[in-house]
Order: sequence, then C-alpha cells, then structure tokens
Amino acid sequence: MDKKNVAQKWLTQAQASPQAWHFCWALLRPDKVPEIQFFGASTLHAKISRHWSDLPPGQLDSLRSQLITQVGQFASGPKLVLTRLCVALASLVLHVLAETWPTAVPDLLCAFQTGESVTEADGQARCLALLELLAVLPEELQSSRIPASRRSQLRSALAVDWSSVCSLLQQLLQQPDAPCPVREQVLRCVSSWLTLDIALKDSEGLLESCLALLKESELFDTAVETIVSIISQPDCQRFADSLLKVVPQVLGLQEQLKKAVQDGDMETSHGICRIAVALGETHCRTLLEQVDHWQGFQALVSMIMSCTGTPGHYPVDETSSSLTLTFWYTLQDDITSLDAERQTLYLQIYRPVYFQLVDVLLQKACFPRDEDYAVWSADDKEQFKTYRLNKTFEKEEIQLFVAQIIHLLYNYIILNILINRIINLSDCIKLYASHFQILIKLSPQCMWIMQALGFLLSALPSDEILGKLLSLVTPHIQQLEKLANEPPSSANKLPIVHILGLLSDLFSTFDLNKQSERSEVMRPVQTQPHHNNPVVVVLQQAFPLIQTILSKWLNEPEVVEAVCAVFEKSLKTLLHDFAPLVTQLCELIGQMFSAYPQASALDLTRQLVHIFGCEKDLFSPIIALLELITNITMSIFQLGSRDHPDVVESFMQLHAQALRRKSDLYLSDRLDIKAVFYCGILSFKFPEAPTLKATCLLFVSTTLNMFPEVIPAVREVLQEDGKLLLQTLLEAIGGQSPRSLAEHFAEVLFSASRNCPSMLSVWLREALLPPGFPSSHLTTEHKEHFCQQILREQVSKRRMKDIVKEFALLSRGLQGTEYAANY
Repeated sequence: MDKKNVAQKWLTQAQASPQAWHFCWALLRPDKVPEIQFFGASTLHAKISRHWSDLPPGQLDSLRSQLITQVGQFASGPKLVLTRLCVALASLVLHVLAETWPTAVPDLLCAFQTGESVTEADGQARCLALLELLAVLPEELQSSRIPASRRSQLRSALAVDWSSVCSLLQQLLQQPDAPCPVREQVLRCVSSWLTLDIALKDSEGLLESCLALLKESELFDTAVETIVSIISQPDCQRFADSLLKVVPQVLGLQEQLKKAVQDGDMETSHGICRIAVALGETHCRTLLEQVDHWQGFQALVSMIMSCTGTPGHYPVDETSSSLTLTFWYTLQDDITSLDAERQTLYLQIYRPVYFQLVDVLLQKACFPRDEDYAVWSADDKEQFKTYRLNKTFEKEEIQLFVAQIIHLLYNYIILNILINRIINLSDCIKLYASHFQILIKLSPQCMWIMQALGFLLSALPSDEILGKLLSLVTPHIQQLEKLANEPPSSANKLPIVHILGLLSDLFSTFDLNKQSERSEVMRPVQTQPHHNNPVVVVLQQAFPLIQTILSKWLNEPEVVEAVCAVFEKSLKTLLHDFAPLVTQLCELIGQMFSAYPQASALDLTRQLVHIFGCEKDLFSPIIALLELITNITMSIFQLGSRDHPDVVESFMQLHAQALRRKSDLYLSDRLDIKAVFYCGILSFKFPEAPTLKATCLLFVSTTLNMFPEVIPAVREVLQEDGKLLLQTLLEAIGGQSPRSLAEHFAEVLFSASRNCPSMLSVWLREALLPPGFPSSHLTTEHKEHFCQQILREQVSKRRMKDIVKEFALLSRGLQGTEYAANY
C-alpha cells in the first residue's frame, strides 16, 4: 500500500508539472495500452482545467488542433479515453469561449461534420464523437471550478449556439436509418443542454421528434427522461403558446397508453403517465389561465384520471397511479387561487371530476382476493398498505351514526373497523363526543381511540379546544407524575411507556390546519397561524415532568423512545407551531444523547432539522445540537460502532436529509462534513441492510452538493477521497454486501454520474485498475465494459440498477447460472 501511495503521489505531481503539456501526447500514441492512454487524456484535462496559466505562450492554436485530432483518432475507442479527451476539449472551450474563440461550437460542428481535422474516423464514429463532446460540454461547465459570474456568462454564450446544436440533433433524430446508439446519444445531449435554461419555444421541433421515439422500445426509457426534462423546465411557463402546442402532442399518446394498459406493459404505461403528469403538474396554473383553451387542459386532466384509475392493484399490477396524486393537489390549489370569475368557471367544470376521483380511489383502495394477496412479497404488501392508507375514502354515510350504537358492540374486529371509521369521519361527528367514554371502556385498542380523539378535538370550535384537551390529558399527566415520583422498577415502566404512547397518538392527529382542508374538496383553504397551539401549551406544562422521568429512566431505551415519540409526532403535526419548544427540546435531546446515544433521539433531531433548520431565530440551538450529536457519534465510530447499527443508520439518515434539504447548515465551520464522509465509508462495512441503505442515501445527497458554490467542503472531500468512496462501494457491490442492496449502490453511482462525471471517470479507472479487485472473477474486459456503461448512463436510473446488478453477479461468478436467470 505504501508503494502504491508513493506511486500515486508521483503521478499526481507529474500531472501538475509544466512538462505534462508535452509528455501527455506521447502517452496517447496508438501503441500504448488503454490504461496509459487514459492517464494521458486525464493529464491533458488536469492541465487545461487546473493549470491553464502554465500553457506556454503561443501554444493555444496548437493545443486546440492537436486535441481535436486526438478526439478523431479515438472516435472508434476506447470509449473511456474518448470521453476523457472530449472533457479536456470541453474544458479548453470554456477557457477561451468568451474572449478568444467565440465561434467554438459552430467551428467544432463544422470540423466533425465535414471531417476537417478529423480524418481518421468514419462518418458514424465522427458523429458519436461529436455527440459525446456536445454532451460533456454543459456538464463540464457545471462541474468545473468557475466563479458564479463567469459561469453565468459562459452559460449564456453556450445558449446562443443552441439553435445550431438543436438543428443537428433534430436532423439526426429524424433520419430513419440513424443507428440506435446515435439517437440515444442525441437524447443524452438534449438532457445535458437543457441545464443551460433553454427556452421551450426553442425546442419545439426537438420535443416532437423525441415524442416520436416513444414508439421504439430500445429508446423508450431515454426518450421519456428527455421529454420530462424538456417540459418540466419552470421557465416554460413564460411561453404559454408553446405549452399549448405541447398539450395535443401529449394527448396523442393516449392510444399507446391504452394499448400498454391492455397488454400489461407496465413500463410503457408508467413512462407515458410520467410525461402527462409532468406537463399537468409543472404548468397547471399556466394552462388554467388560458381560459379559451380549457377543453385541451380538460382532456389532459381526463388522461391523468385514466392513469390514476389504471386497472389492477398497486404495486403488483401497475405503478402509474401513485404518480398522479400530487397533480390532484396541485390542480385544487391552483383553481382556488384564481380570480373569482375563473374560479367559478373551473369549479363548475372540475367538481364532478373530483367526485369521480373519489370513486376511482375507492376502487384502487380495495384489497385483492385473499389467494392473490397471499403470494405478494412483504415489500409489495407494505407498499400497498402505505398507498391504500394515503387515499382511502369512506363510502357509506351510514357510518355517521355508528357512535349512537357503540354500547351494542362487543366484537373485537368490529370495534377495530369502527375506530377506523371514526378517525376518518371525526370532523363530521363532533356532536357525539360524549360517547367516547363508552368506547374507551369497551375497546382494548385505546391507542386508536386517542388518534380518533385527536381528529375530533381538531374539529371543535377553537375557543373550546384547550379546555377539552386539558380535561382529557390531565388525568393521564397526573398518573404519569405519580409514577415519576416512584423509584424505577419494571412494574411502573410499562405504565409510563403506555401513557406516553397515549399522548403520542393523541398529538399525532391533533391538527388545527386540517379542518378547512377536509371540509370541501374545492373550497379555498385559508389557514391562520395559531400563536398558542393547545398542544404546545400542554407540552410546556408537562416539560418539567418529562425531564424528571428522563433523569430516572435515561438508560431504558423503551422510555426514551416513548418520550421522543411524544415530541416527534407533535412536531410532525404542528410543524412551525412547535417553534416555542425548539430551544428547550434541543437542550433535552443533547442531554439524552450525551448520556446514552439512541436512534430515537437522532430521528427526533432529523425532524427538528427538517422543519426549523433554516429558521434564523432557531439556527443557533439547531446547529449546536447537530454539532453535539455529530461529535458524539464520531466518538462511537472511534470506539467501535459495530454494536450500534441503529444509531449509525439514524445518523446517516439525519445527515443525508440535512445535505439534501438544509445544505446551508454545512456552511458553518462547526460541522465537519469530512468526518461525516469518513463515518459513511466505515458504515459500508456493516452487514445490516437498513444501515447500508441509509449510507447510500448519505452519499447520494453528498454528490448532489458537489458544486463549489453550494458547499465547498463537499467538493473538497470528494476530490480528496472520492476514489476511497468508490473503492468501498465497489467492494460492497463485488461481494462484501448482500446482492439485494445492489440497486441502492446503483443510486450512488447514478448520482455521481450525473453530478460529477469527470471525477467519477477518474475514480472508476483508478479503482478498477488493480487485478482481482473487487473480485477475482472479473476480467479486464468485464471492468472495461462496466466503466463504459456507468459513465454512459446518466438518464435512466433503472438501467443503472441493471448494470450494477449484472456486475454484482459477475463478481460472484454467478453470471449465466440458473440462479442469475431468476435474479
């Protein structure tokens, strides 16, 4: 290992030396092996991107012509070397585009199309090389170290050349004899250039060509991703006329959608549904404002309704219906925010649609036959459970009167069903509150009763809520106080946990903001802030009691989990109304975690960070808590974290969420992102699947923040130890971790491929270079093919997962076996 490190250091120094401008060309000679050629191309890119000032005076024209010639020579492969040379040429273009070479893009288009300066390759190879160059050009702009003002200037300069690029791409897509790899690379180029904020009106013809490719199965997935990228651009809202042209084109996919549903082609129906939902959801308000074209948008809504009602059960028979749910919320919100005249028109049109939606969702919520349900996997059952609970509506209005006959019901199953009915109808039965005492005495499921009471109390008049709530919880708090004053014992631990659980379930459904949302589907929602939320009042009064309980039961995980659940469920329901308790709670969590680190405290912290992480008034206690928890968890890693997989899992989830949604927290010097990164590396050694999944989430979030203007420290740690991350990831894929986790590892590679392709290319090549790594079953050809696939795949996440699964099978020597066929 020492020799390897010395060699690596020497090579890095060689790349940085002024002589590298000269010896890199020798390394690219045809008689060199691909590994040496790749190092030469990487050296060239390193010199251009990092040491541009070292370029000898008067050498720019020579460098440019030599680089174009080299791209032509490697147009037929190896692909890794070609990509690296294209990245180097893209970096050169970015250096000189604004001042010295403003016609760079048209000149390159001409050179590769005519064969000028690129004489060594045939027409198709030149075409693919040009497309590779065009694809990496915007990517290099995103990933390179360029000041924000300069980046904006270059983005505008490249956008000027979009018309020329678009014309070429559209021409290639419309050629009937164009090979599939060419058209697939064209689609990748489109997705790449869209990051330059290309206007929809400048891509209308290209979008039409992409829609035509949906009939070709081998290009379907890539075409869907590209189309969704085009129509999901927020800037499209400025071009209503262009959007109105897109609507009939999307409606033209209905026959293909209908056939896919009839044939049970889930992939095709899912893809077309994504396109329809992307158009409707992203531009709902803009399309609603075009009152003269309401019929077209109504047809699109009907198409989305057909996706919601796709026959079969989710997720076994179909996966499309869940994509549409956010659209229905968006449509409701946008209609109710229009002016009175248009709101009246659209309420008349869409109120029947929402009644139809209720019927559709009722049908989708039905259970399959027992014999069918019995063969479902546990994961499918869990997904269906979540899917069903999120959209179940009650059908029989007779349930409004069930509270009057509670005293007749003694059957346990009926009682459970009854409680569910009450929970869903609580805002309609507030006149029957007196019957709850009977129900509590009869049913052993008092936790469910407390949930129902939370809904019921939320529906009461605001001036009555606090009094009713206090009368309900005071007996429980008094009993809890009595237990807290007794010496800890197994006899009083269970009652404490039970009472805390009752409070958790009550607060989990106590939501004053829900009443107006449930009153009528299309009624405008006007939510007023609740300055003295009743739950906050109760928690403030009970806070000293909770501190007393923790002081005696801090080493009992069940009690700590129950305490955390009270605050976590309240926090999820109250959201920003919880603010008066944040500072106290941060101090309490810090005390708990310092004395006895537990996953429940981390999960509670995750909720706090999610809701209040960017609140200026609460930033200090939040960042102090996050710093304390991070330091304590790092000490656990130093002492041996193997005995705490649940803590490690929650720690990974905490930082993954913070990096993804509250990345500004890491701009503080008090949080060491590098230490978190290395903890993640160590977590890949854990055998527990949930811990590994959470670790993958952390590194997906890390690569999403690799641009220097977002979090400079993230880019620094990736540049320094990205190779270590990739080596560890490849070890896990190659046999160290269960194969069932391959798709989660693929998420990390996919994110890296999209957000830092240049660095990933270097990491992959260097990590896979040693023989026998990550498995002795892998040949050099296997590794080369894997590298090419990974670096090429930046569009389809599903395809990336297939690539990683295949590599995992190869690493274990299972490729081609009967087992692999069933995998």
